[in-house]
Amino acid sequence: MPRDNKCALIQNIAKQASLAFTDCRAAGGGVAADRLHELISLVTSVRAKDLKIIPPKSKPSSGAAASLGPPVTYMHICETEVFSMGVFLLKAGTSIPLHDHPGMNGMIKVLYGKIKVRCFDKMENSLTAVPQFDPPLAPLQAAALWRSVLRSVAQYAEDSGPCLLTPVRDNLHQIDAVDGPAAFLDILAPPYSPDDGRDCHYYKVLQSVAEPGTGAKVDQEQLGETEENKGWLLEIPQPEDFWCGGEAYPGPLVSL
Repeated sequence: MPRDNKCALIQNIAKQASLAFTDCRAAGGGVAADRLHELISLVTSVRAKDLKIIPPKSKPSSGAAASLGPPVTYMHICETEVFSMGVFLLKAGTSIPLHDHPGMNGMIKVLYGKIKVRCFDKMENSLTAVPQFDPPLAPLQAAALWRSVLRSVAQYAEDSGPCLLTPVRDNLHQIDAVDGPAAFLDILAPPYSPDDGRDCHYYKVLQSVAEPGTGAKVDQEQLGETEENKGWLLEIPQPEDFWCGGEAYPGPLVSL
């Protein structure tokens, strides 16, 4: 199959994402249900082989070899003003730290391996005094403190449907590789753009929040704004132990 085959599944996914999220921009953030359903159906069916991605061996040859290079790499597939699409590859035992997607919709679909996703949302801050933490916060950190709610904790594998986020639901998440390396297709609409107010911010959980004890997929509606699911997030610089490298995308080219 040539890399520019217009019938490739990833080409169809890109076209449908463009349709769905162009409507989203025109509607001020809402996504038409029928177009979103079709996109979810297409994304659910994609596998690593469709993108000519070969899963690595689960066990690296040595600990030293495993520690070389970035913990996470990214394969760029395409980007327009409407959406971006690419593949994140996580080494065994690595994570993408808790981060946000300001004003953005998103969809991730595991291609190989397994990931754990913890989703949070910010709540309206109405504090008259800064809570006490151990260790105490510096005075300037108070402005970077957000009340939050843990929306869901779930594991996703190759045969799982996609994990979704919207501007108002599950907008912040942390992604951990589980039991080995993992890779997932990532669609964001619109793309990150610091000039347009869509920069990526990182956060640290300051107060522990209850997590489901099972590794099964969690119904997001089961986690509401109960006190046990509420906590605090502190905006922080990008963690020093996290960086993302680039990797060539080997699959069919996308033309829009």
